[in-house]
Amino acid sequence: MYLRGNKWTMTRRPRRRSNPWLILLLLAVIGGLVYVNQVIVPVTAPLFIPTPTLTQSPESFVNQAEDFFRQGKLTLAINAYKEAINSDPTNPSNYVALARLQVFAGQYAEAITNTQNALLKNPENPLAYAVQGWALGFQEKYGEAERQIQKALSLDANSALAHAFYAEILINQGDYTLYDKAIEESKKARDLDPSLLETHRARGIVLLNTQNIEQSVEEFQAALAINKNIADLYLNLGVAYKLLEKYDLAQEALLASYALNPNDTVALTELSRSFFADGRFPQAAQYAEEAVKINSIDPRLHGNLGVIYYKMEDYPKAIPALVLATQGGQAADGKSVEGLPLAYGRVEEYYWYLGFSLAKSNRCAEAVPVFQKLLNEVPNDEIAVFNANQGLEICSENIKTPQAKQTPTPEETETPTS
Repeated sequence: MYLRGNKWTMTRRPRRRSNPWLILLLLAVIGGLVYVNQVIVPVTAPLFIPTPTLTQSPESFVNQAEDFFRQGKLTLAINAYKEAINSDPTNPSNYVALARLQVFAGQYAEAITNTQNALLKNPENPLAYAVQGWALGFQEKYGEAERQIQKALSLDANSALAHAFYAEILINQGDYTLYDKAIEESKKARDLDPSLLETHRARGIVLLNTQNIEQSVEEFQAALAINKNIADLYLNLGVAYKLLEKYDLAQEALLASYALNPNDTVALTELSRSFFADGRFPQAAQYAEEAVKINSIDPRLHGNLGVIYYKMEDYPKAIPALVLATQGGQAADGKSVEGLPLAYGRVEEYYWYLGFSLAKSNRCAEAVPVFQKLLNEVPNDEIAVFNANQGLEICSENIKTPQAKQTPTPEETETPTS
């Protein structure tokens, strides 16, 4: 039967057969969506958000720095401490540790800045004051250096490092009236902590400057037993051996210092002087020339080289080097050199060797004023006066008989290492 109307009819429509493959496909899609939602999504980083990177802890950088320092790799150690500070800028001890290594590396201004940073974090940090005083001493700001050391000792009277640094500051001033105090401070540092490298170093430097050379060797060797890769220790040991006239040992120690710090003109200069004292002038010239290449504006380096050339009787090379040392001028690389005013000590040697080089090159018109300057400005130095008179005699003989035989090499004076 039929129900007539617009929408309804009782006519049975034919049944459509189901597609089993479609059902299987739909089930697979649904299963896949469930898997993605439950498994993949939780471990997948959201889109457009930076992926976090693993960061190294400050402690690991500090460990690296200490390891590099033990290996004598100062630059790498310094960089590692800088990384530790970047990782955690709130820890004052890292600033102080960095400053200590910068002093060993000769970076005194940077060391002072980092001790100041440490004191901003902790104004009562005795070690920060001590290291700052140590760095100031190397800048020859002795008054400030002593004030910082005294501040450190007021906060920690038993700081072996502060006493060691104080001993160095006192002895490096070259004032004999301070030597007893320097000796006292170095002994106190050693007694408080004989395991510290710095205490043996300070004690060695005090002994070296008070002419207890053999004892100073023992102290530098003790410091090297703690860390065998510190250029400064080999440098001081080499100087001590040179004073003992043990030139082979001096050269061995100084070459070790040079290997650890190839840009140190002090080590190169001491090497040249060690070979010079041993009568090995070509080797002496080699290291003196290298020092000049590294720092061509230092007049003392030119003076050292000029004296060596004189000993080699190479006056054409000796004269320009000694002129740069005493009068200044332009170095081979075009840089300007400021000459050293005549003064007692090693500087006067540069003047009389210049005078003799000129005289032996038959340039007495230039040599005579040099000798007269020595007589007028350093009259209390008997050796300088003797050499000046000898030089004037050479020129006097040259005027009478230009080809006359010349007098021997000038007398030399024992002057402190510069």
